[in-house]
Amino acid sequence: MTDRGAWLAALAGALLPLAFAPFSRYWLAPLLLAVLFAAWDRVTPRRAASRGAAFGFAAFLAGTWWLYISIHGFGGSPRWLAVLLMLGLNLLMAAYVAACGWLAARIRARWSWLSWCLAWPAAWTLLEWLRGWLFSGFPWLSLGYGQIDGPLAAWAPLGGVYLVSLLTAIVAGLLLLLWRGSARARLGALAAGLLLVLATGLLQQRHWTVPAGERVRVSLVQGAVSQDRKWLPGQRLPTLRLYHDLSFPGPPRRILLWPEVAIPALADEVGDYLQALHAEARAADSTLLLGILTRGSGDDGFYNALIALGADTGEYHKRHLVPFGEFFPVPGFVREWLRLMSLPYRDMTAGAREQPPLQALGIRLAPSICYEDAFGAEQLDFLPAAALLVNVSNDAWFGDSIAPAQHLQMARMRALEAGRPMLRATNTGITAIIGADGRLQDRLPQFRPGVLHGQVQPRRGATPYVRAGDLPVLGLSLLLVFAGLGSRRAAGD
Repeated sequence: MTDRGAWLAALAGALLPLAFAPFSRYWLAPLLLAVLFAAWDRVTPRRAASRGAAFGFAAFLAGTWWLYISIHGFGGSPRWLAVLLMLGLNLLMAAYVAACGWLAARIRARWSWLSWCLAWPAAWTLLEWLRGWLFSGFPWLSLGYGQIDGPLAAWAPLGGVYLVSLLTAIVAGLLLLLWRGSARARLGALAAGLLLVLATGLLQQRHWTVPAGERVRVSLVQGAVSQDRKWLPGQRLPTLRLYHDLSFPGPPRRILLWPEVAIPALADEVGDYLQALHAEARAADSTLLLGILTRGSGDDGFYNALIALGADTGEYHKRHLVPFGEFFPVPGFVREWLRLMSLPYRDMTAGAREQPPLQALGIRLAPSICYEDAFGAEQLDFLPAAALLVNVSNDAWFGDSIAPAQHLQMARMRALEAGRPMLRATNTGITAIIGADGRLQDRLPQFRPGVLHGQVQPRRGATPYVRAGDLPVLGLSLLLVFAGLGSRRAAGD
């Protein structure tokens, strides 16, 4: 690769994960994207695509290297296969940025400000949404998530994470305009930036939802059983005792939350244990929500489930399964090869799109299991009826990497979009109580068993994002891209 612009784009991409948790240098994102936009300016579509690919590959290699830990360290796959799958995903993610670069070079509007500040950010947002949806979706490192602690987060209740991404990219365009634009264009960029600052300040004072009922006591349990020990035959009984003893006795009338697949067994294998938990929680006028595997409809199928015991009963089945983790989207001959190689190949059963509502102490919940909380639009199925968000996860698969912090950052965005608190229990961390404003109220340290006690305020009402979802932002982005293309044609370019 002799193209200096590609090397510069790769360097900017490699630094992009610093804008996300656990580093949280949110201000870096527009700066680094401005570098990429500069690399796309006045070059051929092919060269812009190659520079976009360099940026994207470096960003995802630096930001999602923890996939290797999951696939090889805990998934049991050979090193070569883990590296192959990780690099394959990085190449796929880089292809989206390459496509954005190609489109940006094709637009090349009559006015630089239209390209840099509107059409290119819109193209970025559309491609970001596409990679969060196509092939089951992988929304990690979407620009908006990195802004959760920055001022632009105030826009999330209006249009979700993709509106925040769009605005972040627009800021990148304004920075490029300040750098390369004419004197008049620079004045326009300063004026636009001032308007954005004023509008953001007004939004930061806006509350979209209101309290519903009284505050409720909650206890979030983190067993901290390592993934390499969790499913050992001799570990089952100690795990059952650990979670029970961390939970009972305790304060009356509370919501207890255990992590995803907290119990290393199918539900019908520990029926007596579950009945005892149900009786104990009911006697305390409490609801226990716990993650466990339950039997599916087939002979060997099973659900990744969240069940309610005690004062309320119910069951939620995970709907959005993890590719190559919970299901294998491969042809039959590949599945047979995986079986012969003693590699994972069996699928879980996906839950139905519409399921009976889950409740705790009579409070309607919006449940999600593991990385379901990475998809904001799917949460809308439970809103605005739900007053609390609940997520159970198992980030033990990623060890002591940056993945758990990134995942928590995405969960915080879900709370902010919905204007509701989130209870988040994980096996090894990061277990946390998240406020309706997306801020952390409290959390447990990673890799230590413990219980996070607190109180949360259920809320009612609907943010604009809850009412409309992603469609307004996607529609606006399409219009801006077409405006750029139309200007290009008018300019005879």
